[in-house]
Amino acid sequence: MSRLRNVALATGLLAFAAAGLLFPFFLVTSRSKPIIDASKPLPPQATFRGPYVNTGSHDIGPDTTTYTKK
Repeated sequence: MSRLRNVALATGLLAFAAAGLLFPFFLVTSRSKPIIDASKPLPPQATFRGPYVNTGSHDIGPDTTTYTKK
């Protein structure tokens, strides 16, 4: 009984792991239209969030070098 239970558990874990690994591929191939429609304007939260995404690096800090215009 114990060996049968171990085989069933291992099979279930492998099936769960395979489903988790294949889910992103299934999600990408199942969509027929793009997620962001380029013909429409961006929503307000995307335009507000945009400038603040890359404001500085936390590991080395913001770039303090001044660059001259050419």
